[in-house]
Amino acid sequence: MITIRKPIRKMISAFFLSVLLILPTFAQTTEAAPLLKPGSENGDVWDLQYRLKTLDFYTQPLDGKYGANTKAAVIRFQKEYGVPADGVTGAQTWRQLKKYTLNQSEMDVMAKVIYSEARGEPYKGQVAVGAVVMNRIQSSEFPNDIRGVVFQKGAFTAVDDGQYWLTPNRSAYLAALDAVRGWDPTYESLYYFNPKTATSDWIWSRPQVLQIGNHIFAH
Repeated sequence: MITIRKPIRKMISAFFLSVLLILPTFAQTTEAAPLLKPGSENGDVWDLQYRLKTLDFYTQPLDGKYGANTKAAVIRFQKEYGVPADGVTGAQTWRQLKKYTLNQSEMDVMAKVIYSEARGEPYKGQVAVGAVVMNRIQSSEFPNDIRGVVFQKGAFTAVDDGQYWLTPNRSAYLAALDAVRGWDPTYESLYYFNPKTATSDWIWSRPQVLQIGNHIFAH
């Protein structure tokens, strides 16, 4: 079941966009992240700062140092996302962060799936594809991480036919960021399809919500 989606934060600084468009320069965590607190200094802190920056909780340069600004950003996140606001990034905080944010390498995955699936769609339609990905991450019906969602067998045509590996453009990254920040034009849809090319009888059976560009979005 999909839970909360937070208010949209759409203002994107030139600095953050430049960070978003470069390749990762810090190791991205794939296992359970360690306990982080003031004084911590490592790549996991950089990852934490990046996630908080996508939601505008952290506004300073990414430096991998868990100082006062990072602690304050963590507390703001914890208060808004229902975690005890102690300023320490433990298991509960990481669970919410990974449910509602993406790290830098995961943002690349999001931009690739948006570009490959919706590069000919209006910008709102590109965000909508990203929103479906986020909705699936947050749903108990799908894997709880973006790679599990995107590479689930048969989930996305662009993965099956290889278009996923195309290089995403700036619009795809912006749409990825808007989707992560909570803009959901699909009203919590979990599926979408092109009615002109869909061959699955099953997808037509899903409750349809709306159409954006060439895609119908459905629950």
